[in-house]
Amino acid sequence: MAKEIETIEAVVRSGTGKGAARQARREGYVPGIVYGDGKDPVALNFDYNKLLTRLRKGRFMSTLFNLKVEGQEDVRVICRGVQKDVVKDLPTHIDFMRTHRASRINLFVHVEFINEDKCVGLKRGGTLTIVRPEVELNVLAGDIPSQIVVDLEKHKIGDVIHISNVVLPEGVKPTIERDFVIANIAAPKGLGGGADDEEEAAAEE
Repeated sequence: MAKEIETIEAVVRSGTGKGAARQARREGYVPGIVYGDGKDPVALNFDYNKLLTRLRKGRFMSTLFNLKVEGQEDVRVICRGVQKDVVKDLPTHIDFMRTHRASRINLFVHVEFINEDKCVGLKRGGTLTIVRPEVELNVLAGDIPSQIVVDLEKHKIGDVIHISNVVLPEGVKPTIERDFVIANIAAPKGLGGGADDEEEAAAEE
């Protein structure tokens, strides 16, 4: 199932250059631009408070957005740059790039663990240690998976789950070439496992 695309709203900015950008900031906006896909760049203004809230949620640079501008057709975009005030660390300008369904982009995708109640290792007292709750994947903009699934049913205590153990949707590939760890089934503390196993799995990262 495709992931629901998050919407970000903007208004067209009248005028370009430093003067227009300063005016936008005085009015409570963050000036920005959208470009790419063979079309002319468009100067935009984004609501400062809304943009700041979304930036603080994280993964902003790796999230595909549906850009909504009044009077224009919606377009899929991904952020390609956020300029910030060097003292206050607050956004002063933002760049978005248009994409289309055939574009390949890098995005973080949630990892869903299933069949914990049937997991052999967990039934015997082991603990699921999640190293990567999200994985950065290279995907088609028009076919973004809502999640990738790890089936725990047959995993035993001491098992380490790598990205190679996960069946990825067709056309999806990790952005990291090495076989990194997603999770492990740690032994119960006091039986030679626990914290040491977690540190070992983290060391593989």
